[in-house]
Amino acid sequence: MLLAGIKVLELGQILAAPYAAEILADMGADVLKVERPDGGDDARGWGPPFWNGDAALFHQMNRNKRSVALDMKSPDGLACMLALMAEADVFIHNLRPGVPEKLGIGAQAMRARFPRLIYADIGAFGHLGPMNRQPGYELLVQAFGGPMSITGESGGTPVRCGPSINDLGSGMWTAIGVLGALLRRARTGEGCLVQTSLFETAVCWTSIAASNFLASGTPPRREGSKHPSVVPYGAFETADGPLIIGAGSDRLFRTLSDVLGHPEWATDPRFLNNSDRVLNRGALEALVTERLRTRPRAAWAEMLQAAGVPCASIQTIPEVLSHEQTGALGMVQAVTGTSGVQLIAMPLSFDGERPQARLPSPALGGAVGFATD
Repeated sequence: MLLAGIKVLELGQILAAPYAAEILADMGADVLKVERPDGGDDARGWGPPFWNGDAALFHQMNRNKRSVALDMKSPDGLACMLALMAEADVFIHNLRPGVPEKLGIGAQAMRARFPRLIYADIGAFGHLGPMNRQPGYELLVQAFGGPMSITGESGGTPVRCGPSINDLGSGMWTAIGVLGALLRRARTGEGCLVQTSLFETAVCWTSIAASNFLASGTPPRREGSKHPSVVPYGAFETADGPLIIGAGSDRLFRTLSDVLGHPEWATDPRFLNNSDRVLNRGALEALVTERLRTRPRAAWAEMLQAAGVPCASIQTIPEVLSHEQTGALGMVQAVTGTSGVQLIAMPLSFDGERPQARLPSPALGGAVGFATD
């Protein structure tokens, strides 16, 4: 395992910090999750549904870890925490601003006391600026950070992106930062303070829309499933439902035109290249939709796929989970030692092997310390 021997201490709630630690755990790190004795991580109760008494969400975010229960406000709890910190290579938290300092485990104090420690701090709005002390949640940051303003149908109200992109994204940035810091420590022996936030992640996810605005001065609009800079690209109605089509190049547009029986579209001055098609979006999309409505989506999908034009039906979650492609990749893993728990696997493989759920999500307080080497 890639991170065998690396000890990670996680003081995390719900998603961002637990996900960062789970990524490292999946790669082989020994992850010890510190929880409150009175109920532990709030995510344990974020159900239904539940598996074995804990919410499905908790299981998905906390496999391959062990749990230790500590009252961080008591002298004994703090002493135990500091003893664990002395052993740890990495500490990850997403506590509210100011709480680590009140508990006696703030970044400055811990970095001074444990110079080799990689200290990862995930906040809501970032470690600088007028809002750095404010708490925040996924929905608030999707709104405040920009993603909601460009999510939804044209002319409709802004909507939340389904997955918790900022929580999970912040966990990903943290894991990336920790891996970089581990590489530097291997060279220099020096630890590192790694910082990110949900707001920084949200701004990053809007980077293409932001760069388009900075270049043009035109504020981005909600486009539904369509793309602001590529046409035709999005959901198009057929005789029996929508079909996603992505003709992302002039070559693919020519092929699409041939399959739809209108090769003349590719030589129409309005549609010669992508820029022309973007400027004449309405006219082209109307023509494409009119033609697609003459046949069922399965028939069109078969013809388009045979010609090499990217397309897809809009699958439900049950359809995705039961699809043979999902099965071939092993993206759904049954967790041994549990009563029917199945989790979505890590979307990475190493030397052709996908990391497995070595341990189920932990019962509260089942561990006393890191595993012995």
